[in-house]
Amino acid sequence: MSDPVRQFRVAPSVQMGNGCSANLLATVRAAGGRRVSVVTDPGVRATGMVERIIEPLKAAGITIDIDDNVQPNPRDVDCDTGAARAKEHGSNLVVAIGGGSPIDQAKAIAMLVTNGGVATDWQMKRPFEVDPLPLIAIPTTAGTGSEVTRVSVVTDTGRMFKMTMGDPRMAPNVAYVDPALTVSVPKGTTAATGMDALAHAIEGYTCTVHHPVSAGLAPRAIRMIAKHLVPVVDDGGNLTAREGMMYASTIAGMAFGNADVAAVHCISEAIGGLYDTPHGIANSVFLPWVFDFNKGADPRRHADVAEALGIARDSRSDDAVAAEGARLLEDLSERIGIPRFADLPSVDPADFDRLAEASEANGSTPSNARPISRADYRHILAAAYAG
Repeated sequence: MSDPVRQFRVAPSVQMGNGCSANLLATVRAAGGRRVSVVTDPGVRATGMVERIIEPLKAAGITIDIDDNVQPNPRDVDCDTGAARAKEHGSNLVVAIGGGSPIDQAKAIAMLVTNGGVATDWQMKRPFEVDPLPLIAIPTTAGTGSEVTRVSVVTDTGRMFKMTMGDPRMAPNVAYVDPALTVSVPKGTTAATGMDALAHAIEGYTCTVHHPVSAGLAPRAIRMIAKHLVPVVDDGGNLTAREGMMYASTIAGMAFGNADVAAVHCISEAIGGLYDTPHGIANSVFLPWVFDFNKGADPRRHADVAEALGIARDSRSDDAVAAEGARLLEDLSERIGIPRFADLPSVDPADFDRLAEASEANGSTPSNARPISRADYRHILAAAYAG
């Protein structure tokens, strides 16, 4: 029996290189942008970066509205108010500037303006009725890959649950992957977003619905992260490492965006929904634990990951190499200062049953390399908490 036909999609245009975001005006003009909503967050805006990026648009007479009402985990209600604001402004194009949260919120806003309703009306897997507004994404962190994916993950504040909206048309029309924009990212954020990108690459490669093209991209991203993550955490001004991490993040986004994530993200999204833990931090905390849990289900692929991380395969068994990979991920997390689960704000072992239930209910649970139950999730939560 032949494999099912599968598509591989990325944003129609991905521009990469230091300074490439300077081409924004030309892209906005080509798309017919006249009134533009810029979605960002207060932290990015405070750096002055947003104003520098959009100044050429203002000088060209394009009307701009800056919406910086974005939380570290974007919320359904903020997507709804952002869409209402964009409609009031008469926006015909959206620009997202920031990490995964502004980009995901901008995706939702662009969709809601044209399709109507509220964010919770569009939870996966409901296809959009009409095209969203044109969207240009300018990531300022190296981690999420949201600039090339076709989903938006936001918190359903009524249920304290992370929900997903998705459609191929949700992917940005253009992405500017400009490493120069990441130089000022703080050390802790650099570490967490870098591990987030690593989780994307590893889960995109080891999940049960891996794509043949993803299988080529993911190991490349893993090798780049293994080379550049520690240097960029140690020295944020290392432009070579910044560039390597930025490109690895986008490549990892292409990989998992056409495959799936798995149990790391299932736990991360449960924790983010309940505690509002930043997504990159939660993924970073649980990546070593889930890798260790999964490695026996597909030793070859997990050994491939270990090899891409820099472990010599030699003549050892896949099981032995994969086991060393799990230890390396734990050591890497400690080396770059990823906090322990028990040290995260608000974490309470009394919530573990609830978190395990939410993790199991996540739509990516079936994609995990190893079948995983609610009891397994609870065991991983308890083990990570105990350290």
